[in-house]
Amino acid sequence: MKFSEYRILPQIKQNLEAMRLIRPTDIQFKSITPILQGEDLLAIAQTGTGKTAAFAIPAIHLMSAPRKKHQGEGPRCLVLEPTRELAIQVGQVFESIAKKTKVKILPLIGGVEQDPQIARLSKGIDILIATPGRMFDLASQGHLDLSGIELFILDEADHMLDLGFLHDISDLHRRLPKNRQTLFFSATISPRIKKIAYDLVRGTAIRIQISPKNPVAKNVSHAVTPVEMDHKRFFLARLVEENSDIKILVFVRTKVRAERVCEALKRVGLESVVIHGDKEQSERLSAMAAFRSGENRVLIATDVSARGIDIPAVDYVVNYDLPDVPENYVHRVGRTGRGDRKGKALSFCAPEEKPLLEAIETFLGQPIEMIPIGRFEYEETLNLHDDRPNKWKAIEDEIEKAEKFRKKK
Repeated sequence: MKFSEYRILPQIKQNLEAMRLIRPTDIQFKSITPILQGEDLLAIAQTGTGKTAAFAIPAIHLMSAPRKKHQGEGPRCLVLEPTRELAIQVGQVFESIAKKTKVKILPLIGGVEQDPQIARLSKGIDILIATPGRMFDLASQGHLDLSGIELFILDEADHMLDLGFLHDISDLHRRLPKNRQTLFFSATISPRIKKIAYDLVRGTAIRIQISPKNPVAKNVSHAVTPVEMDHKRFFLARLVEENSDIKILVFVRTKVRAERVCEALKRVGLESVVIHGDKEQSERLSAMAAFRSGENRVLIATDVSARGIDIPAVDYVVNYDLPDVPENYVHRVGRTGRGDRKGKALSFCAPEEKPLLEAIETFLGQPIEMIPIGRFEYEETLNLHDDRPNKWKAIEDEIEKAEKFRKKK
């Protein structure tokens, strides 16, 4: 089935064609028709499968219908997102699909002046794409009326719980009209997520789960290599230098680590940009823009900042640190190999991270390919940016430890 065969606005069909979206993905095929029919939906699908369009297409079509007489100018559709970057990105998808329709869309995020947002709300909004903080702020100030919500979409539900938004979601649930349609989208399912999902949707909700045997997308080739913790910066620098013409997304465990890795690259003449929760919103947007455009080809990020972000043409993902949560491995490597593009992912694993690697492999249900590093290559990499030959006094011991770690695997 093609998008041209769906009973949706002609403008939406034209926009999808312009976006080169001809046929729906599995999650889109199974979601769009039930949503158009007014059904509640509980959908679980891995990252990179087209979840955003799965709810954006029918939502825009539904919101194109005339307002009911008793409705004011408040939003009729609410899309709740866990992070500012994701709200902006989802807003851009909605805007692209809604071109030449009369549907009014507003991303509502914190970290920016609220007065322009209040002005936009006063003129009438159909679809509001919001993060919890700013949404509740404006609602409490009397600038946002949620009483006319017909369609509520909770996106990246698993990530919302990771960030501690359970109380906010429960509070919002009490504020929204009971007679509404609810869509629940998540990349993973767990007892906690099931509970909140069943509290939000009606008992007759359609349940969809797209769960391939391998949670990592088939377009992504991924591997792990043993590297001592203190040596990771040297291997990252070499990887960046040898791939200077491609986009590389680097994941680290903490905000402090992100800044340190950026400084380490800078010391050897390699530019990068950093995104994490302590950055001002303007800095985060600037970093994302520079990476998207290719002005800067290395982005260093934490999980919270980059989860769910769809950045065009990311060629390489590097797990500088292995994630503490196994599921986040899938989300990280899923930043590359999106759509019909191929992508690569490489994880650096220090000996003390071996339990994390084992947990990830257990979650995946299969081992990750191990790429060995020979003694000469290891030594050469460490000395590549070092003008002090004696800096590493026990280099032979370190190399031997890395080789033993590889052999144990």
